[in-house]
Amino acid sequence: MDQPAEPPRPAAPVPYGTPDTPRVAVRGQATLEVDPEIARLTITVSARGADRRAALEDLTRRNNQVRELVKSYGEAVEKLETGAFSVTPEINPKSRHERVRAYQGRVHLTATVIDFTALGELTTRLADLELTRVDGPWWGLRPDSPAYGRARQQAVREAVQRAREYAGALGARLVALTELADLEAEEGPLQPVAVAAPRARSGYGGPADRDAVAALDLEPQRQTVYAHVNARFTMTPPEL
Repeated sequence: MDQPAEPPRPAAPVPYGTPDTPRVAVRGQATLEVDPEIARLTITVSARGADRRAALEDLTRRNNQVRELVKSYGEAVEKLETGAFSVTPEINPKSRHERVRAYQGRVHLTATVIDFTALGELTTRLADLELTRVDGPWWGLRPDSPAYGRARQQAVREAVQRAREYAGALGARLVALTELADLEAEEGPLQPVAVAAPRARSGYGGPADRDAVAALDLEPQRQTVYAHVNARFTMTPPEL
């Protein structure tokens, strides 16, 4: 008994255009300037003493002061994270028997601030604490910021518009989209999605006194968001 004939398979698409089905390839890109959503402060708490126990006690006390101060700002601070901790003996260079001259302790913390109206005061009060260094703010966007989506959508719209202009210049029109690719997926990371030079401020604090120092006036730094896509379309035969 004869087997039923298999239906013809569609021809595999060729990676290039033909006279009957020309292709146009374009690149779409977008650059947006947006307000930052978060600001990070890096805080370094230090202590130094001739006795290890005394250095640790001072470091613990100052670390607690920093944590209590940052947490007193409530929802204005989204996160407070402790990073590296170290206690290092300092050897007397003139001693032949590795005699310890002092002990140096440090704790590194990072505070993520979302209420910029409180940022200047918090920065000043932290810098006013004893042996406390503050660096920042480092302005940025959240990983899921809507700004990234807006940039990608704008890049796609630009790609479609450019393809239409090329087709129109030939008296043709677009028929179908055959490929849309994020450049990072094709070629690897080209550049960070959000790029901005940080505004750095740092200081070592002395005795804490809330009324002694006026709050810093900090201006949020705009963030630059990039998006790039490659797009390929088929179009009607041109009128040459």
